[in-house]
Amino acid sequence: MPADDVPDQSVGSQPVGAPGQTADGSAGTPPAEAVAAVVTGRERLGRDVLVLGVVAFFVMVGFGVVVPVLPVYAQSFGVDHVLVGAVLSAFALMRLVASPFVGRMIDLAGERVVLGAGIGIVALSSGLAGVAADYPQLLLLRGLGGIGSAMFTISAMTLLLASTPPHRRARSIGFYQGGFLVGGMAGPAIGGVLSTVSLTAPFFFYAATLAVAGLVGVVLLRPGGREAAVTGEPPTPLREVLRDVRFRAACVASFAQGWSSLGVRSALVPVLVVEVLRGPTAWTGILFAVAAVAQTVALAPASRYVDRVGRRPAVIGSFAVAAVSLAAVPFAPHVVVLGALLAVYGVATAFMGTAPAALVGDAAGARGGRPVAIFSMCSDVGAIAGPLVAGLLVDSFSYGVAFGVAAALLAAASLAAVRIPRERARAS
Repeated sequence: MPADDVPDQSVGSQPVGAPGQTADGSAGTPPAEAVAAVVTGRERLGRDVLVLGVVAFFVMVGFGVVVPVLPVYAQSFGVDHVLVGAVLSAFALMRLVASPFVGRMIDLAGERVVLGAGIGIVALSSGLAGVAADYPQLLLLRGLGGIGSAMFTISAMTLLLASTPPHRRARSIGFYQGGFLVGGMAGPAIGGVLSTVSLTAPFFFYAATLAVAGLVGVVLLRPGGREAAVTGEPPTPLREVLRDVRFRAACVASFAQGWSSLGVRSALVPVLVVEVLRGPTAWTGILFAVAAVAQTVALAPASRYVDRVGRRPAVIGSFAVAAVSLAAVPFAPHVVVLGALLAVYGVATAFMGTAPAALVGDAAGARGGRPVAIFSMCSDVGAIAGPLVAGLLVDSFSYGVAFGVAAALLAAASLAAVRIPRERARAS
């Protein structure tokens, strides 16, 4: 586990050409037989990776069911729009507040225990939200759900990085994120059907899917303590991780993506469609579906690229493409052009979601609970601040300025990755 009293074994402190580094300083050169398996496509993902992908699917199906009805459900308590927004923000805010403590929880109890407990908290709070007697109860339960969500996401990513060899790390992350994407596409459709039954039915469905996810995780994930043996990487002291240029670049990328994807794109595109393009709100769902499909289709080849070619070029290229496409969004003259831009952004997001996380695993080594927590917090801060600042920029200036600021952050992430050193591959 990362600890300050562990001897300095930071990967980032190795000299050029040191064993365990690839041409771009990302992942270790695997043994000859592993290389052959990767090239021929015969290599399989580990059991923990497959289980985490299934868990992610069930979690996101339930989340996608609840999100569309949550604002309407909150309004049913007779509150104004500000308090409705508070219910939505409470989840993200408590995720951010809880994240610094989750890394320590993982160090003490292990990824598997924290993951199961986190899913259990979200399941219980979601089920109780469906029977909340008043608005304060709903707000409190959503906040508790945010704490559980932080426990689940950070422990799952920590376990994923720790249980995957460096040469297969990005593909494992891609499979895990694929579970989220497919579940996220299925959830709203199911939620639309359930909402015709009652406003509370989606909350009970969410609790049920989380119960399934938690059961799958607890039963099928391997007990803690063996992950480091799978990766062959020693834990890296936190102070060394924080100095590692790869980790710093990953955190900049995480903040920029949280700001642009979770914040600006999700918050402003729906309004842009109605106010600027004068289209119906249904267009927004279609546009986001197109972007999600593009991201899902690109996920597998993007993950292979990140593992085989390297993290550095993937981050530089994808964040640059995302910056250009997002900057052009407010100037799209037609919904078809807007859809094409969002599809390009979706393809870039496939790289943006895998490469920075793989960099964190490369920098932190085994058992990187606290580094993963910091990485996650960067995204949460961007996701919380992005919509607020973007809304202020739209009110004070224009959509072009709001999207331009988001594009500038993406460009900064691309430039930050340039500082990742080019390492020579180990001679075979």
